[in-house]
Amino acid sequence: MASRQEQSRLQELSDFLRTRRNRITPEQVGLSRSERRRTPGLRRGEVAQLADVSVDLYTWLEQGRPIGVSTQVLERLALALRLNANEREHLFFLAHQQPPPVSMPVQETVSPILQHFLDRLDLSPAIAIGRRWDIVGWNEAACMTLYDFSQESMRGRNILWRMFTSAAHRELVVDWDRHARRILAQFRTTYGQFPGDPWMQELVHDLQARSSEFCLWWSDHEVLRGPEGKKIFNHPQVGHLTFEHLLFQIPEEPAVKVVVYTPLDGEETTAKIRHLLTAHRASSGR
Repeated sequence: MASRQEQSRLQELSDFLRTRRNRITPEQVGLSRSERRRTPGLRRGEVAQLADVSVDLYTWLEQGRPIGVSTQVLERLALALRLNANEREHLFFLAHQQPPPVSMPVQETVSPILQHFLDRLDLSPAIAIGRRWDIVGWNEAACMTLYDFSQESMRGRNILWRMFTSAAHRELVVDWDRHARRILAQFRTTYGQFPGDPWMQELVHDLQARSSEFCLWWSDHEVLRGPEGKKIFNHPQVGHLTFEHLLFQIPEEPAVKVVVYTPLDGEETTAKIRHLLTAHRASSGR
């Protein structure tokens, strides 16, 4: 016999599923409303159909029976019931007593507040990186010292893709081999957090076809957390730029990491960045 705590959990799960089902109208999911419908929202069978599970399984789950369900079933139920992120997490805690796997967003952006923060850094190049290692935000100094992100496709703004396929980036990064292997080990850690993610699998497949170094080093399964503290770039116009490298997360946007490059060698790198910005603003009439 289930314990009182277990009975309470199953009842909470039952009530949660029922209330989520009742708030969705047939019209919202493309079903017609019959005059004889007695439920305020969807029927159990309709939820089962939308989630591609058996009617018995969903019925038993909503009745609070002690049955096991897979992660895949819960994900399909979350979609069928149109759960938001908080509700999806609540469903997994009730059914599995643990949080759900982290879902990979289709595309990430930065908020106006975060973009304003990046812009205010001025002489410190700064970028915002999404879960897929795409650069989703940047400031003017980053465009002048690294490359013009605004002219790149989303794939072209992926850190790993650019590291292993761009001849210009290979020339920019001093000690490219060591730096590239470190980036790859850091990406491998992220890759392990999203097993089976089709987008990441496609990226790895394409890189294996494009880069012999990536193909060789990927098989080593090296993993690493945390950024390198010092970065040196060999800029084609002003020569070496030396930075400290700081990475942090913003609680309001946990999926996005911010990287700030602070000039390290006194005023030399700062003066070069100021020169690049001044020349760019003059050429663009700003």
